[in-house]
Amino acid sequence: MSNEPGPPPPAQETPASPAVPPKRRSRLRQGLTVFAGIVVVYLVMAYVVMPSLWKRYERRHPSFEDVPRVTHTASGIPGDPLNVALIGTEEDLKRIMKAAKWYAADPLNIRDDLKIAAAAVLKHPYDDAPVSNLFLFGRKEDLAFEQPVGNDPRKRHHVRFWKTQLVDAADRPVWVGSAIFDDRVGISRKTGQITHHTAADIDTERDYLFTDLKRTGELAEFFIVEDFHKVREGRNGGGDPWHTDGNLYAGVIGPADQAGGKRP
Repeated sequence: MSNEPGPPPPAQETPASPAVPPKRRSRLRQGLTVFAGIVVVYLVMAYVVMPSLWKRYERRHPSFEDVPRVTHTASGIPGDPLNVALIGTEEDLKRIMKAAKWYAADPLNIRDDLKIAAAAVLKHPYDDAPVSNLFLFGRKEDLAFEQPVGNDPRKRHHVRFWKTQLVDAADRPVWVGSAIFDDRVGISRKTGQITHHTAADIDTERDYLFTDLKRTGELAEFFIVEDFHKVREGRNGGGDPWHTDGNLYAGVIGPADQAGGKRP
């Protein structure tokens, strides 16, 4: 028997990769092109366009991030939550509220407190009845307005405003406020004082106020600060419950020389 190695086995041929059909290659190139285009558009929007838009928005609309969310009574008890804001001078604010047929509230004193009680019992109207003091930034409201409901003094629309340190691009101050509906007169559950009890749905009063403001034609711009409230329910200083969708409505008052004109 021979020990010589036999001839090597024939090399196995590697099967050739199947050729990609031209149509499939074309679709693949198109898909890659579309994907690359989407990535480019995303990068431009996320890192160029949106930051630019936000900078323009913040120049026009001051940030409300550092504004307190809830007022307090003189005793430090949580009061009514904020739900509105207006941008303009004090004269602008007084002018648009007057045009909206909201009356400046009388100062609060014992005589007017008794007058409220008498008006409620006798069902006499009291268009400019005082509102109780609430505190924000360490001081009571700067301005307060109300609107009666028929001849029933137990029910009324009212709003308190506080001037903030914020200003807009035109250096006009920002006012934050609490618009609340009083639905009856009674005794405070927390203090025992004569007071108006308030409706729980503060969004309805917020919407009502801005409907009146828009009708004046003096509101130059309207915008919504979404999720202003993270805590969306609670109780005020009188023990009345409140709830909200969390949004704060804000408006820019038009200049006095354009008052009464049509707004966008």
